[in-house]
Amino acid sequence: MHLHNPVAREYIRKWVEKPGINEMTAEEKRILLARLVRSTRFEEYLAKKWPSEKRFGLEGCEVLIPAMKQIIDIASSRGVDNFVIGMPHRGRLNVLANVCRKELEKIFNQFNPDMSPEDEGSGDVKYHLGMYHRRINHLTNKEVELSVVANPSHLEAVNPVVCGKVRATQFYNGEQKGEKTMAILLHGDAAFSGQGVVYETMHLSDLPSYSTGGTIHIVVNNQVGFTTDPRFSRSSPYCTDVAKVVNAPIFHVNADDPEAVMHVCNIAANWRTDWGKDVVVDLVCYRRNGHNESDEPSFTQPLMYKRIKSKSTVLQKYSQQLLDESVVTQQDIDNELASFDKILNDAYNASLAITKMKLTDWLDSPWDNFFECDSNKVPLILPTPPTGAPEDVMQKVAEKFSEEPPIQIHSGLKRVLKLRRKMVDAGEADWALGEALAFGSLLLEGYHVRVSGQDVERGTFSHRHHVLHDQETDGKIYNPLQNLSPEQQKYSVSNSSLSEFGVLGFELGFSQHNPNSLVIWEAQFGDFFNTAQPIVDQFISSGQDKWYRQSGITMLLPHGFEGMGPEHSSARMERFLQMCDDNEDSTYEGVSMDTQLWDCNWQIMNLTTPANMFHALRRQMYMKMRKPLIVFTPKSLLRHPRARSKFSEMATGTSFKPIIPEEGDLSNAKKLVLCAGKVYYDLIDEREKAGLDDQIAITRVEQLHPFPHQLLKEELARYGPNTEVCWAQEEHKNAGAWTFVKPRIQNHLGDRKISYVGRSPAASAATGNKKLHKSEYASMIKDFLKL
Repeated sequence: MHLHNPVAREYIRKWVEKPGINEMTAEEKRILLARLVRSTRFEEYLAKKWPSEKRFGLEGCEVLIPAMKQIIDIASSRGVDNFVIGMPHRGRLNVLANVCRKELEKIFNQFNPDMSPEDEGSGDVKYHLGMYHRRINHLTNKEVELSVVANPSHLEAVNPVVCGKVRATQFYNGEQKGEKTMAILLHGDAAFSGQGVVYETMHLSDLPSYSTGGTIHIVVNNQVGFTTDPRFSRSSPYCTDVAKVVNAPIFHVNADDPEAVMHVCNIAANWRTDWGKDVVVDLVCYRRNGHNESDEPSFTQPLMYKRIKSKSTVLQKYSQQLLDESVVTQQDIDNELASFDKILNDAYNASLAITKMKLTDWLDSPWDNFFECDSNKVPLILPTPPTGAPEDVMQKVAEKFSEEPPIQIHSGLKRVLKLRRKMVDAGEADWALGEALAFGSLLLEGYHVRVSGQDVERGTFSHRHHVLHDQETDGKIYNPLQNLSPEQQKYSVSNSSLSEFGVLGFELGFSQHNPNSLVIWEAQFGDFFNTAQPIVDQFISSGQDKWYRQSGITMLLPHGFEGMGPEHSSARMERFLQMCDDNEDSTYEGVSMDTQLWDCNWQIMNLTTPANMFHALRRQMYMKMRKPLIVFTPKSLLRHPRARSKFSEMATGTSFKPIIPEEGDLSNAKKLVLCAGKVYYDLIDEREKAGLDDQIAITRVEQLHPFPHQLLKEELARYGPNTEVCWAQEEHKNAGAWTFVKPRIQNHLGDRKISYVGRSPAASAATGNKKLHKSEYASMIKDFLKL
């Protein structure tokens, strides 16, 4: 046994080696048979009614349904009342129907090709959908909550999302060790050994800010991955060997022996409760059909499928076993089959009366009473209130953030705190202080703030310092924002493992549980987000459209061209903008910003002031909806003397500025330059050096999506018809915001053409050669100053 802990090994031995410990009563056997009937008959019914439809059935591992129900029964008896399930497409409809008790008519309705959704969104295929349901567990007579998290076809991508949702549930329940809420993750054998996010998620399982008190993993081990033989899909003996890195017990069990499966599930559920750690149940089974029902598996596994075709189902085998043991009669079996067949037929007939499908029926985390609705329960689009904070609140946060803590800190940090104190006395904030004012004011208002990512406690660029370390005592720390007031909400800030995919997915899951948490993931450098691209593409950018699932997840992506090379310059803004869902051909005349926010899939910002950062973060909680926020955050601006804001710009009554116009009367300017982000400070410096302050106007577009059409229209109206309008950016022409903003700005210019100032197109995100970097910059500035 691979477990390092001798006490843990002894625990397992008692469950496995004690004589008679796996024996079941006659009643338990009858319950198991009934569950196998439902699992098997459900798949047979779907195959009969919709033979040409993809459903990714469970045939060959029908024992999964009794296995999951057994785990829920045992865990419920041990005090768990909330189960969050993540799984791939195989067997999903069966799990929804027979584990979670989703209404069968609504499942059958998903097979109707003429059905359109009643509510907003494009929807998703039926075997990706999630759900939430409360029901009584009939064996324990306790109410349990069951949610299946919606997921894409990207196998295992849902794993960290589930764990984050579980952690959030535990946080709001006040659970210390996950005693009430538990994750169940289902896997395929090829994906479990092949997808790196499995390791990334397991690696979080024992970390203080990410642990959920153990996850039960169930592997549906078909012994084939689509068409790939295990001999060509993994190097380890078992598909579950990855779980050994966290010392998780692994139980390999024959899925055609349902009583052995039940015993293993007993062990798994009790292990998770007693030890609070992960455990794996490997259901060694087979896949009766191909990857989907229309696939022909014999093309690639001919010998395997000759044997599979000759195999009896687990229901047939177990029915015969119970007949031989005189536990049931044939009449008992026939009655059980007939009873469930009637349930299926009645549900099918009921489904025919359904004229519209509702995406809201498939939500995995309903936010009760969050949205304000009209009399027809349609959410209202309400204005976002001002996001400023009272000055006395900001003063309280700022003083705490700049005072010397009650521990022995590094001398360099003492200088940092003195500089902060000088800013506070002057009533102004740099980037770090502006962010802290946003966090602190929200905490005092009762909002939970959670910041996660690599090196976020100090900050990649040594600017944040939210966790201070005692220089004499290991592990002794002080968090100023957690010490604002006894009545404040908790502030969680934690360095993560060196993972993007897993950690971003975890934070997304956390954000989905409760809308009143500001959940932030920060990349070490924005360039590194792309190893979490599936979470961005499949969940964050499109989750609401596919699954009616709102989220306020905030991504902070350090971005800026400062000669640091191709992997430390660009967060690939163009990729995010390409996935925005507004219409580039529309000027959105008469459409309010609140309506644009309601309709958009996410917000994209490239900010230039601490005040706007402050408002952007607070707006995440003040909006009457939740939308992902992507902020391309600065690096050099963190200490730039011009990148500061007055406290008055963040005070009560103030709000976020999607556009920051040029100050003063420059109506006679020869050129209007529109830009976003750090390049603004380069431009104003160069304009000043050239003495062209009265001839070149510079306006900042802080919010790129939803695009601020009305504000831009007003800004353009300040200038004459002969004023040249251009867009300036530091990114290459085929990157950055240019291709996104060009048509949107052009719509407001009529016959005038917008021009471009910036680097030429390039395959690499940025040059790594200092001389070339300076040359590119000089060329950009030359074009900028040209009149």
